[in-house]
Amino acid sequence: MEFYVNREEAMRFSKIGSKTTYHRCIKELHHWNYLLYEPSHNPFKGSRIKMFNFGTSDGQALYPNDTNIGTSNGQAVVSINKHIQTGRNKANDTKLDQPKNENEVIDFFEKENWPGVEAKKFYNHYQGIGWKVGGKTKIVNWQATARSWMLKADELKQEKTMVAVSQNTDNLKTSSNKNYNEPL
Repeated sequence: MEFYVNREEAMRFSKIGSKTTYHRCIKELHHWNYLLYEPSHNPFKGSRIKMFNFGTSDGQALYPNDTNIGTSNGQAVVSINKHIQTGRNKANDTKLDQPKNENEVIDFFEKENWPGVEAKKFYNHYQGIGWKVGGKTKIVNWQATARSWMLKADELKQEKTMVAVSQNTDNLKTSSNKNYNEPL
């Protein structure tokens, strides 16, 4: 069966809100030979889709590689391992790194000669935001993030001491014992 499809209409009927998701699904269906997809680059003419007639039977196809999709009376079998590597699949390949518990973080900080209080601050902060950096990117190596935390803490301590020193110095060079009876 061959027909033309309008992307906006198909997205609305299938309740897909993203063009990227729509195109990924269509490309996967095409890759798995459920349909033949020929995109139209003309906005007034829909993309051509040809769907295959899979048919049904009482038995399962014994030799799925020998089935000719579209002409077979048996069921078309698609291997579960036959899939397209998408961005989401690639992201799941790398295991996201998180400490097992707070004690592991405390041990790491103590090994780096940092107080346990700072380790608790680090653990509670990242536990609260779901072990993400910038609210979006998952942490891949928590030890590296902890080292960055330590460097940033050092910088903040240095800034606080510099601010405290500059507030104590008298930039106007005035005396605290002022005589208001003297003219300027």
